[in-house]
Amino acid sequence: MKRYRILLMTHKDLVPPETIEGLTDKQIDEVRTEYNVYSTLYNMGHEVILVGVYDSLRELRETIRATKPHVVFNLLEEFSGIPTYDMHVVSFLELMQQRYTGCNPRGLLLSRDKVLTKQVLAWHRIATPAFHLFPFGRRFAEPKKLKFPLFVKSATEDASAGISQASIVDDMKSLRQRVEFIHTQVQSDALVEEYIDGREIYVGVMGNTRLTTLTPWEMDFGSLSRAQEGIATRKVKWDRKYQEKHGIKTRAAKKLGENGLARLDKLSRRIYKALHLSGYARLDFRLREDGSLFLMEANANPNLSHGEDFAESAEVMGMKYDALITRIVNLGLNYMPEWRMFE
Repeated sequence: MKRYRILLMTHKDLVPPETIEGLTDKQIDEVRTEYNVYSTLYNMGHEVILVGVYDSLRELRETIRATKPHVVFNLLEEFSGIPTYDMHVVSFLELMQQRYTGCNPRGLLLSRDKVLTKQVLAWHRIATPAFHLFPFGRRFAEPKKLKFPLFVKSATEDASAGISQASIVDDMKSLRQRVEFIHTQVQSDALVEEYIDGREIYVGVMGNTRLTTLTPWEMDFGSLSRAQEGIATRKVKWDRKYQEKHGIKTRAAKKLGENGLARLDKLSRRIYKALHLSGYARLDFRLREDGSLFLMEANANPNLSHGEDFAESAEVMGMKYDALITRIVNLGLNYMPEWRMFE
């Protein structure tokens, strides 16, 4: 195995420690992904350099110039507290002619903007829920064409920010209140979608031009009631005590059949290409009882924690965690942005 000089780029507050001994569970959870990637790269014999980024690129630029890394392993999810600005940091890496892991700027732009994602996929005749956008700072106007129940979320935030059971609304009064909540509490545009009742299926995809789809994964809502299991709230996704209390877990999706697996594989590849994604991504679907599939979100650079959905679905296919990280590094080294044509 070839060994590389790798610059691990994280949020300023998430630079991983050399060891997690003595840390509390809460402290470990905060840097779990960063530590998993760091320790895996280090144990494989790579030279790993750490850099934290918040609202300045000076340290990143100086570190790249001083160390000349073979590749930047990108674990940054925002810039200056704004999730949609991570694409600009990747653009900066391209301007520096620096190889990096994960998605390219165009794919980040398209997938981070949920409305733009829907517009692009509509052109490709790929089903997503019917929607209406309520821009931040504008007065509420009743949508004319949407049918209740509706699902209200932020148009830009991820990690289930602003999502709770109250996100599903059944009348215009509740819709107005939830839109106002997103505007005032999350301070972003509010995206309202027709609610799709069905199984929640996640499909990981890896590649630049030649693509690999991972084993479809499914959210099991455990003991939650039928009314509660409609959405993956922040507590459902991230609160370990809540998960243990209700038996909530994710697992390999069952009873999809050969035709269902083939449809998911084909559709995932189409979406990945339509959104110009590269590196790796996770696509979130809803599967109705009648077999119809709807893309809910496309997540470029998803969570890479060991034991979480993406890594687990890869391991089911025989790709251990160190092999997964190696694959991501190699995809970054081999990605061909425009500047690579002039090397």
